[in-house]
Amino acid sequence: MENVEGRGRSGMRALVQRSWGGPSELGLVDDARRPSPGAGEVLVRVTAAGVNFADVMQSRGTYGGGPVAPYVAGFEAVGEVIGVGAGSATPSGLRVVGTGRGAFAQYMVMPDAGMLPVPDGWADAAALGMVLNWATALAALRPLGDVQAGSVVLVHAAAGGVGQAAVRLALHYGARVIATASPSKHGALRALGVEDVLDGSRGDLAEEIMRRTGSVDVVLESVGRATFETSLAVAKPFTGRVVVFGAASGDATLSTHDLVFRHPVRVMGLHIGALAAKAPQIYAGLMSEIRELIAKGVYPPGAPQVHALADGPALLADLEAGRTVGKHALDPWA
Repeated sequence: MENVEGRGRSGMRALVQRSWGGPSELGLVDDARRPSPGAGEVLVRVTAAGVNFADVMQSRGTYGGGPVAPYVAGFEAVGEVIGVGAGSATPSGLRVVGTGRGAFAQYMVMPDAGMLPVPDGWADAAALGMVLNWATALAALRPLGDVQAGSVVLVHAAAGGVGQAAVRLALHYGARVIATASPSKHGALRALGVEDVLDGSRGDLAEEIMRRTGSVDVVLESVGRATFETSLAVAKPFTGRVVVFGAASGDATLSTHDLVFRHPVRVMGLHIGALAAKAPQIYAGLMSEIRELIAKGVYPPGAPQVHALADGPALLADLEAGRTVGKHALDPWA
């Protein structure tokens, strides 16, 4: 097992969430305790850590099952395996992408389950999003959304990491995509091939979507309060699927009265970590399909914007405010 460059074997640079006061309560430290792998786990030298809206939720204490402050922040990373715990068959030296606690640091521990090798020929950071953004988008569209050629798919927050993956996948499977995003992000979505791009904050959003489509087969809902009523209103009665995997604008409410009398649609929740734990066969199928998509070139190497670790608090604040486009990452060595 290697030494930590310039900091001995026990300390490391990391971003620590001091309290549940949001991104401003993230602080850079140089002496965080270096973790050790337990049974079925590996120790990874982190080369890039993915930034996700769940990190913002964790910073405010609103992420279900999230850590209690203070904690080393982050949960998605890519890097090199430099140590293994009991029972792990992962070889040292393998480049992997996966999840675990404490990703905004130079070293973190990942469980073997759900971890994937970085595809040959890909830079490390290019693999970020594989087990989160792409897996979430694929799960929402395929096993839950049952997208087919000719389906109409509405993707909210389409310029984000999950959103752009969902757009690529939906177009690949022959669906028509309606995408919502703030106007400054419309160009990025049109570059992906989306013709129907709308401002998600417009007051007549539901009416405009219905005017263009008649109704929607599958809605990918990650915005929450600001768009949830629209999502329910435009989904096709009885057969329309609304897959909920986030609530960036706050929680929305749905009553039994709504489902019976106003919006008789299928509403499904999705958390990719819970799916991996509770429906491992479905998750394994997703991982297999992702590998096929990579081999076919449908899933190209990612190109996240990589920032220094010290920029993490400002980056999460921008993410929370909706000022980011695409995937972002932190380099714990910069």
